[in-house]
Order: sequence, then structure tokens, then C-alpha cells
Amino acid sequence: MLEGLPPNNASHGLRLVTSETRARAVADLLVETFDPAETAAAAFEEPDGAAWAVEVFFAAAPDEAGVRALIAAAAGAEVAAAAQFFEISQKDWVGASLAGLKPVRAGRFLVHGAHDRAAVAVNDIGLEIEAALAFGTGHHGTTLGCLRALADICNRRRPAAVLDVGTGTGVLAIAAARLLRARVACGDADPVAVAVARENARANGVGALARPVIALGVRHPSLSPARYDLILANILARPLRLLAPSLASVAADEAELVLSGLLARDVAGVLAAYRAQGFALARRRDIDGWATLILRRGGAAARPARA
Repeated sequence: MLEGLPPNNASHGLRLVTSETRARAVADLLVETFDPAETAAAAFEEPDGAAWAVEVFFAAAPDEAGVRALIAAAAGAEVAAAAQFFEISQKDWVGASLAGLKPVRAGRFLVHGAHDRAAVAVNDIGLEIEAALAFGTGHHGTTLGCLRALADICNRRRPAAVLDVGTGTGVLAIAAARLLRARVACGDADPVAVAVARENARANGVGALARPVIALGVRHPSLSPARYDLILANILARPLRLLAPSLASVAADEAELVLSGLLARDVAGVLAAYRAQGFALARRRDIDGWATLILRRGGAAARPARA
């Protein structure tokens, strides 16, 4: 189980070992309590299979007493007392964890690192994305789900105007720009992500077509005046719910929305937010416990495709 995304400048961490039930309860509570853009929590089984661990990364020094109180509420005082806090040097967490991963395929798209350029076939659309401080290399179920949704949509129609909100490494914007050979609007609230995405767009030959800007949602002069018939947003449940009115305001009448960054339990709340804006579920795909939704104005949902 993974909830939240690693902060770009993680400076502090926490680790504790306990039972599966308590580990999940602690991770759930911490994710619900802290801003997911600033804190990441993971609960996972230890290699020996005898216990579970919780690891939490913070963008700034946490209130240790307050965090221990939360852990005690979720799992008991004994577990809270065993939690170990530590400082960490600034590190490329995503790069460290994903370095060396193999290429990932999504339809014609093949996401790969520089060392796997030879794996790109003649008919492939190669997306060279190195593990970096920004999130999105194609290996995570959310990014893979969005790439597959993009490939499916472009197999049946050619979107005229595409927007990628929360672009991260820029992989979705780059994929759309390379496939459609057209400009793709994109932005991210994180300046580090925008710098990474710009470099990736240049490296993939679409620097003139995908020019990410620093923007919170669609709050940027180059994003908000347009109307888009395809909107991609691979973020997290809470910001997706908050963005529903603004995304609806820039969506064309026949627009499709591809939303991801959702655990199964998040889907109902996100769908409710977008139903209020006139959108309905057209398709759902689940990969590694993460859901990707395709929404349209009106319409009926197809059965979920699970991987």
C-alpha cells in the first residue's frame, strides 16, 4: 500500500515495525492528516514476512509529539513509543527507488530510460523519461493507467486540444504531443517538476509542443482561456475533488477527462465531485490497486478493466 507521493525535498522520516493491521491504520491516519504534497506514507510487509513496517517522509521537520499522538490513536501507545524519527539529506527519492527499472509499454507508448533506447521498436512511440525528482515515469499504476487511457482515446479519435494538469515529469503531455504532433498545454504547481518536464520535453523532441508552466490547477493565463476536449490529471483524490469546478470550466462540450492518483476507496468521492459538474464515468481501469477514470459529460459506465 502506498499513499501520498514522495515530497521533492524530503528532509525527515519516520519508521516503525508492527502488525499489518496496525501498520495500515497508522499509514491511513497519517495520510488523512497531512498534506499529501508534503508527506508520503507507505505500509508494507517486511522481507522476512513476520511483520509490517510503516515509513513516512516529511518535507519539513514534523511535530514528533503530535505524530506520536496520532500513531497512539491508531495503533496504541506501545507502537507510538517504538516509532523512530530521523533526518535525511536531500535526495532524489524517486530516482533512487526507480533507477534500473525496465521499459514499460502502454499501447504504442514505450516508457524507458536512456540505457534502454535500443528497446524502442520502429512502430513504437518511445518516451525517454529518467527517474527524477518529479513524479511520473510510467512504472507507477497511475501513470501507466493514464497512458493506456490516452492510447485508447487516440485510437478512436484525434483530440483537438489537450491539457495535462499536474504534469510531473511531463510524461503524459510528451506522449500526447508525440502521438498527435500538436501542442499540449501542461502545468504543475511544483517548480522542480516544471523544470524536469521542460527538459524531458526537449529530450523527446517536443520542446516546442509541450511547454509546462508553473500553475496551480488551471490558474495560468496560458491554460485557462482555452477549451479542451481531452484533460489529463494524474494527481491525488483530494486535489482532484477540489479541481472539479475549474476543470469543468475549461472542458469543451464533448470533453473527456482522464483522472488518476486514486485508490479504490477514493473513487466514489471523486465521481461525486465531477457528477456535480455534469460528468459521468465512461470507463475505469485498475492497476496495482490504483484506479484510472475516464469521464464524459453524460453517458454510461462500462465495466471496470482490471490488471
